[in-house]
Amino acid sequence: MRFVCFQRKNEEKIGLHTGSLGSGKVLEMERGLELTEGSAFKKESVPRDMLALIRDQDKILPRLEKVLKSLREGKIPEKELISEKELQLLSPVPHPISMRDGYAFRQHVEAARRNRGVPMIPEFDHFPVFYFTNHLAVQGPGPVTVQKLAREKLDFELEAAIVTGKTGKNIAAKDADGYIFGYMIMNDWSARALQMEEMKLNLGPAKGKDFATSLGPYLITRDELAPHAVPGPNGERHNLRMKAFVNGKQVSDGNLKDMNWTFAQILERVSYGVTVHPGEVIGSGTVGTGCFLELNGSKITDNQWLQPGDSVVMEIEHLGRLENTVVAAD
Repeated sequence: MRFVCFQRKNEEKIGLHTGSLGSGKVLEMERGLELTEGSAFKKESVPRDMLALIRDQDKILPRLEKVLKSLREGKIPEKELISEKELQLLSPVPHPISMRDGYAFRQHVEAARRNRGVPMIPEFDHFPVFYFTNHLAVQGPGPVTVQKLAREKLDFELEAAIVTGKTGKNIAAKDADGYIFGYMIMNDWSARALQMEEMKLNLGPAKGKDFATSLGPYLITRDELAPHAVPGPNGERHNLRMKAFVNGKQVSDGNLKDMNWTFAQILERVSYGVTVHPGEVIGSGTVGTGCFLELNGSKITDNQWLQPGDSVVMEIEHLGRLENTVVAAD
């Protein structure tokens, strides 16, 4: 199942996405339920937002499967579907209850450390590390407004992210995939000048990261990605190619299956002694070649950083295409 959130008449709406990613159509969830359930439909039974949908998934997803069946059978008029290109798409989880970011790709970590002239550290192999970032600065596709200090050495980071779907604590990695509701693209925008200053104090990243994180535009449920899953004793990986483009030029190329720590292992670490709730976002960390910090240091790009007006596009197979433009704040 594929979800989007969009703005209509100053309200956030949830939509079911159908057709090709990038050129498909959207059925507003509430309208789809009303058309499918007829006289049995009760407006108060519709989740008010994506967090409520995730919390109530055992009740709502079977109902939405019936909506999709009606769509496939042509029982829902075509006029009820809206082209996604006509919608103002938001992050598919506009208001996550928390947001963490991992550090799961060895290629990125090794290259970034090598470019700083420091050796790889053995702790990378001991546990999957993560940090908290600003869950109140989430946005979807579209313009990203950046203040002057954050524009100094402004960078993108090509990542995937999961959204948790169940409550759990001390979750074992072998069970953790069952706690994942869905996957989406994540751009962990980074103000490198701010980040490098503050991390000299051995605390962070903080201000270098908290101004924006772009997610989406689609939330793809775990079952939909099952054909691309690579099972393993420490959780599944997914064979999904990852690319990033700046002003139409491809600068990054990787694969989600190359995570050295799986999302299941990250969830095991996250939930150690801590209760995880539905609606928390956890990023994978940057894929190898997935940012200018790494590319510049490896001489693949020549001291290139993002500037106002730059277009940043991220693509992950079967997760879609996330497009943003950098805008200078007044």
